[in-house]
Amino acid sequence: MRKQSIPLLSPVIGTHRELVSFHFGPADSAQKIFISSSLHADETPAMLTNVLLKRRLLELEQQGALAAEIVLVPVANPVSLGQSVLGQFVGRFDLASGKNFNRHFLQFDGLIERAKQSFGADPVANRQMVRQFMREELDRQKPLTEFESLQLALLQLSFDADVVIDLHCSLEAVMHVYTSEAAWADFEPLARYLGARASLLATDSGAGAFDETHSLLWWKLQQSLPAAQPVETGTIAVTVECRGQRDVSYAVAQQDADALVDYLTWRNAIRGEAKPLPDLLTPATPLAGSEQFYAPVSGILVHHASIGDTIRAGDPLFDIVDPLTDETVTISSKTDGIFYMRRAIRFVTAGAPLGRVTGTKPVRTGVLLGA
Repeated sequence: MRKQSIPLLSPVIGTHRELVSFHFGPADSAQKIFISSSLHADETPAMLTNVLLKRRLLELEQQGALAAEIVLVPVANPVSLGQSVLGQFVGRFDLASGKNFNRHFLQFDGLIERAKQSFGADPVANRQMVRQFMREELDRQKPLTEFESLQLALLQLSFDADVVIDLHCSLEAVMHVYTSEAAWADFEPLARYLGARASLLATDSGAGAFDETHSLLWWKLQQSLPAAQPVETGTIAVTVECRGQRDVSYAVAQQDADALVDYLTWRNAIRGEAKPLPDLLTPATPLAGSEQFYAPVSGILVHHASIGDTIRAGDPLFDIVDPLTDETVTISSKTDGIFYMRRAIRFVTAGAPLGRVTGTKPVRTGVLLGA
């Protein structure tokens, strides 16, 4: 194992933070895997999963079982780990700018025109050329803030990975994953090993999230270039939502770490016989098909359904009770699907997001991810 530290831009004199990564396996291998956790720093279950995965990879490396370079970043957001307001941990947004740490990463769209001018007929050579272009683009970046330097450091570690797995969690949720339609065949085994209750597919969610920054460029290249200039997919990426924020236990984290080891074995990144694939608990559905619920009024939030329930159109999901007028507003689903995530707070303001149910038919457009 090799430990690496990338210093981040210091926002104020007398302070210093760094992004720490752990590198396993041969650096010159044919496959590179990048696994990060807790880019939203308050999503602790993902961090514990990565800690236990790191312990297992140490053992496997000592046994000579690693066939790929595997890079782990257990603390993907050291900036936000120190953020709190009146004792409340704020891990999703940068308090200095209000920006979401997992939104609006650098896009490489400018490379498409360069590729059109440079590509030949060899798809492998073209892929190598794209990665060189990406490296040069990252080298040109001049971050002005600690936030920007963190995003840049993460991309410098991951841009040339074949597989990017970004571990998160939701507020209250079942295990679920987000990936693209093009990558689903590669990540369906991961969803099976993890026991995902929902798999949400979108080529472009419109949010510039970390995973799509890696995968979307390759899809755009393949859509834009003629057949005479083929390019193989360079990176596939997935976001894994390790249930809810309170689901922190050794047992659950070990289960997820073991599932990641099983998947890496299936991918031949770890030598050995892969475990048989479990059943896929729920078919993949379009992210645009997920019904999102918002509070039409303020009041006490009472749940009718439990996380992971199978929902039918017309089923009541939430009551909002006005404690002054005694009026109750019931919100029901218009969709058949899995109730895969909901908010943790039990008093809501008007317009607050409440939760989501998967759906098979696209019903939303534009930006598909919340703030």
